[in-house]
Amino acid sequence: MKKTLYIPALLLLAACSQQKDKKTELAELKKQQAELNEKVAKLQAEVGSTDSVKTSDVSVFKVEAGKFSNYVEVQGKIDAEENVTAYPQAQGTITAIYVKAGQRVSKGQTLVQLDNSVLKQQLAQAEAQVELTNTLYQRQKNLWDQKIGTEVQFLQAKTNLQTTQKQLDALKQQAALYSIKSPINGSVETMDLKLGQVAGPGITGINIVNDNSLKVKANVPESYAASVRTGNSVKVVVPDAKDSVTTTINFAAKAIDPVSRSFPVEVKLPTRASLRPNMTAVLKIADYTNNKAIAIPLKAIQQSETGDYVFLNENGVAKRAVVTEGSISGGMAEIKSGLKAGDQVIVDGAADIEEGDKVRVLQGIK
Repeated sequence: MKKTLYIPALLLLAACSQQKDKKTELAELKKQQAELNEKVAKLQAEVGSTDSVKTSDVSVFKVEAGKFSNYVEVQGKIDAEENVTAYPQAQGTITAIYVKAGQRVSKGQTLVQLDNSVLKQQLAQAEAQVELTNTLYQRQKNLWDQKIGTEVQFLQAKTNLQTTQKQLDALKQQAALYSIKSPINGSVETMDLKLGQVAGPGITGINIVNDNSLKVKANVPESYAASVRTGNSVKVVVPDAKDSVTTTINFAAKAIDPVSRSFPVEVKLPTRASLRPNMTAVLKIADYTNNKAIAIPLKAIQQSETGDYVFLNENGVAKRAVVTEGSISGGMAEIKSGLKAGDQVIVDGAADIEEGDKVRVLQGIK
């Protein structure tokens, strides 16, 4: 009977011993948990402190006062200062052609001859008549100088010479009507004439262009009438020629076209092999210039309900500066107020920062 009482007692003792070990283990784990929680709290505090002021990589534009111009862009066409079509002044059959397309010619040069055979005969007779009357005049003059003969005879001989000379000159002028002469120095552009063809005034001619004297003609909208005038600086861009010229406006009309509501301007061009008549040209006309302007890249400017602003780099910290814009041209904006020379305007990365953020300049723009 005593044996059976010993067994339950041993079991109870073992159970109590196991419960005591678990309590000890639990206490140890709680201690470790407290230590870990303390470390986590410290790390969270450190990470939170770092994130509150972030560092952003940016590029900056150093502000300097300089020349700023606003441009008006209009499309125009290259034209020759001298572009003419030469016609004969009388009708006749073409008997000779002395030039061909592309050939350079001089002012007054005969290009085409028409049939003037009848006039040639009349010219020969007139020249003979002038020669005769001149001989008679010289003889009569010699006699008159020697006081031989009458004054009437001398004056009659002189009048006859003058009359025949005028007749000869008139025939020469008439003969000139039967040829086509170049009115300018230039090159033959088009000539659709053939031997034996009948040519006449205003019917068949030769187009001659002086490509050494070119200009651009364009129309400017009425809204720019007050700012675009003769003498304005202009950049002429010819896309097809891959060429550009910086010059000035030579002519700006005073009157506005009532239909197009625009006014014509002309710009003379230098002689260049790449430029040809009828090419398309773009005129970039400076209608506003400030020689002491503050200008920054347009993309650096941010917008808000209170106005425009930029971020400045001040010793590695972003500072907000309110600005007032002026004219905008070529991706640059004129700043009327809010900036000064020497300021470092944040450009790339400006949209991702806030005032007080730390910044690191990776690239300067200038």
